Amino acid sequence: MSRIQENTGFICEWCGAEVLPLNNGSYRNHCPFCLHSKHVDVLPGDRKNQCRGLMQPLTVRHNPKKGWQIVHRCITCGAEQANIIADADVQPDDIGQLTRLSG
Repeated sequence: MSRIQENTGFICEWCGAEVLPLNNGSYRNHCPFCLHSKHVDVLPGDRKNQCRGLMQPLTVRHNPKKGWQIVHRCITCGAEQANIIADADVQPDDIGQLTRLSG
């Protein structure tokens, strides 16, 4: 599967918002409105994880190599992973939601 095919929009299973794909070469992996994600990747963008549980945003952290990230925990299996904050021109992550996670 090509990178273009993998970077698709989706309907958020948590809040129902229409989420557009990123246009900056990265993968969209969480809703920019409620910040929830879905446990779909083993490696970023591969969509090979069988869990498919919803991932709840827990907090934000700064990674010196990757920048600001949202830490998510899967409500099905408990796995945690960090996703880079989307500051793209199309649907950037909601700053109010990010601020609430940081406090």
